[in-house]
Amino acid sequence: MPDLSEWTTFPFVSPVEVRELEPAVAEEPPRNGEGGVDCWACEKPDADFLWTDERWRLTLYTPSPFRGVVLLQPRVHAESVAELPATEAAEFGPLAGRVQRAVESLGGIGRVHLNVWGDGGAHLHLWFYPRPYGRLQLRGTFLPLWGLVLPDLPDDEVRAAGEAVARALG
Repeated sequence: MPDLSEWTTFPFVSPVEVRELEPAVAEEPPRNGEGGVDCWACEKPDADFLWTDERWRLTLYTPSPFRGVVLLQPRVHAESVAELPATEAAEFGPLAGRVQRAVESLGGIGRVHLNVWGDGGAHLHLWFYPRPYGRLQLRGTFLPLWGLVLPDLPDDEVRAAGEAVARALG
């Protein structure tokens, strides 16, 4: 294994040990909201979201060590981008671009990284991870990992950034 601790973007120092890879399972466990049943995203009221429109909702991730971490999800229960209905699929790219620009408008943002993981919750949710400008150590794929180990920003600062993102979206 290469010594990743030599990479300035890797959040840990040596010695780092790789956990043994467990054998593959025959059947994966169900995710939260699988098939739209008991889906927290579907059941959540609009008031719990940062921004909404007719087909999309945006939520603020808090607590967070970064300003403006938001998640975009469709109102309709879709478990992947490939399952989006035609209207939502056509809106997905342009809306993701609008959200990215809204996060960038906070200022002090070097890049906004977009990620989709679907292993915890079945309802499609697109993460927007803003990397603070000048924080070169946070570049690349380790940014979410840094988010787990850095101290959280004050809640009012994170919420103010979220409100600014919502205002930028209109």
